[in-house]
Amino acid sequence: MSEHPNPDVVKQLVQDVSNWYTEQIMKERAAGPDSERLKELKEQWTACATDLQALQDADADEVAEIAARYAARSQELGGQ
Repeated sequence: MSEHPNPDVVKQLVQDVSNWYTEQIMKERAAGPDSERLKELKEQWTACATDLQALQDADADEVAEIAARYAARSQELGGQ
């Protein structure tokens, strides 16, 4: 039987990605008028908020799915 990720750890992972998007949104706003990048950043930030909410009632499989998605996203963003 495989072990499922701890929901609190996953919540922190999602929050870390959300914080990255928040920083990027602030930088983009400071750089000038609304852009397509700003719109995309806001959409990704909103997706993080939605997933944080979903974690509250998620079963073990849903937590694992969110964990995998955000682990990949975190790794991807770390390279930017």
